[in-house]
Amino acid sequence: MNITKDIRYIGVNDHGIDLFEGQYEVPLGMAYNSYAILDDKIAIMDTVDKNFTHEWLDNIACVLGERKPDYLVVQHMEPDHSANIVNFMNTYPEAKIVASDKAFKMMSNFFGTAFEERQLVVGEGSMLSLGKHELHFVTAPMVHWPEVLMTYDACDRVLFSADGFGKFGANDVEDPEGWACEARRYYFGIVGKYGAQVQAVLKKAAALDIDIICPLHGPVLSENLGYYLELYDTWSAYGVESDGIFIAYTSVYGNTKKAAELLSEMLKKKGCPKVVLTDLAREDMFEAVENAFRYGRLVLATTTYNADIFPFMRTFITHLTERGYQKRTVAFIENGSWAPQAAKVMRAMFEKSKDIKFAENSVRIMSALNEESKGKLEALAEELSTDYAERNEDTAVKNDMTALFRIGYGLYVVTTKDGERDNGCIVNTVTQLTDSPLRVAVNINKSNYTYHIVKKTGLLNVNCLSKEAPFKVFENFGFRSGRAVDKFAGCETAPLRTDNGLIFLPRYINAVMSLKVVDEVDLKTHGMFICEVTEARVMSNAETMTYTYYQNNVKPKPETAGKKGFVCKICGYVYEGDELPEDLVCPLCKHGAADFEPISGLLPVPFYNHK
Repeated sequence: MNITKDIRYIGVNDHGIDLFEGQYEVPLGMAYNSYAILDDKIAIMDTVDKNFTHEWLDNIACVLGERKPDYLVVQHMEPDHSANIVNFMNTYPEAKIVASDKAFKMMSNFFGTAFEERQLVVGEGSMLSLGKHELHFVTAPMVHWPEVLMTYDACDRVLFSADGFGKFGANDVEDPEGWACEARRYYFGIVGKYGAQVQAVLKKAAALDIDIICPLHGPVLSENLGYYLELYDTWSAYGVESDGIFIAYTSVYGNTKKAAELLSEMLKKKGCPKVVLTDLAREDMFEAVENAFRYGRLVLATTTYNADIFPFMRTFITHLTERGYQKRTVAFIENGSWAPQAAKVMRAMFEKSKDIKFAENSVRIMSALNEESKGKLEALAEELSTDYAERNEDTAVKNDMTALFRIGYGLYVVTTKDGERDNGCIVNTVTQLTDSPLRVAVNINKSNYTYHIVKKTGLLNVNCLSKEAPFKVFENFGFRSGRAVDKFAGCETAPLRTDNGLIFLPRYINAVMSLKVVDEVDLKTHGMFICEVTEARVMSNAETMTYTYYQNNVKPKPETAGKKGFVCKICGYVYEGDELPEDLVCPLCKHGAADFEPISGLLPVPFYNHK
């Protein structure tokens, strides 16, 4: 298979494997990917599993013909990618081996030799020229081993991503569920613990012009790369990928199962867009792990067992916590015929997890459901589905003026509509002026496209951001102009709208208010719109995002230690150098040189300058 004119696929498919890494079920098999780059010199990218030595060497010979490889690039030392290093080096005695220093140390452990006479040690920023193809090496420590490299071919704009962007499944079998399902299970099973390290690599990748991603497992990615990068950003930031509630249960005699099933039905009736129910004892454990990370709310239902919890539930929670489970709402249902303590045990298992919000309602069942425990299930369903109900046109309470209690010195997304085009921007000045008549003031910079739309239409929605909002919300609505981009492109579901026809955010808000402009005060650089409230919905009880909280906890800190140069005041990208090019455009937020400042003078930037 030709990846590009000069890059060929030489990997193999494994249909004989039952468990990958001894624990992950792979009904569609596995692919062990390897690539050949043909230029003045030839580089082979990684080897394959030990069971496919001759097939792989045959693939190399078929692609190279009479030529011989000059380099073997070893990006990752896990045996499914490194097992044939010795066989390769013996077959091609003139070839050199290219790897990180840590990888060569691992080779000594695996093979008793590090090929000292044939080594080429590379690291961050190293470059290997093959001719017109220049390979630039990017260190990716703990994604998911410490020695890992990724490699960027500047000529064909190809990123060889090691285990990043991999998935379960052989490449000669069509996956009926598409890429994301098995890629998600692969990511959270194998890489999930190392979200911070993946985020660091994604920042490096953002500065590269990438057309193709070549992983060590799964298909080559060459179309709609933004989709895959966005998912990886969400997964590695422990963000919520899909709206819905995941219920994981274990049940000895069926009574806990009945409770889980009843809760599922209650949630669906209350407008929950997706409810997934899993029996941990009978279904794939790692698909359950995948779902727990996919959705923002998790309900755990189990029995008290040996003065502890049922073993499958303990195993499941351990899988979550050791992979950094965070930024989720967790609820408990416990069952016991005497001295039930499952909820206490489960809660304690999350005590070291970050940003876990426990549901206020917990359900205790004494052997079997009764009217009291059914009432508690109802209360739990109500708590977990409130914001979903408010998104639904039929169940939303549209005159809940307690929504105004969410106004503070916070951060908000103002959404508008210019004809058929939806738009939004970040603002930080929203104030309740009076309660009779009810009036709210919103300040917007006149240079913003949003100001122009509000001036023209007189309509806007104020989305009150909660502390759950990740940085990507601010990147989308604060770092780009709506004139240049569609800020709602790629939404996974149909847009949600209030009665005025304007969109509101499906996540990360605790209230939304629809406003109609009745007057404007000219503040020179800004316009203060005086508005009446036409609709107000309370979406959740989550705390409002304040500007201070954003600066201290959400906005990434620029990595400037030991660096000399300039930093983007908008997103924190660092340009290293003595002089800042006048035509520089930030590769992350696309702002120009005017928004950079010397590293020594970092100051927070107010969002009212953003479009």
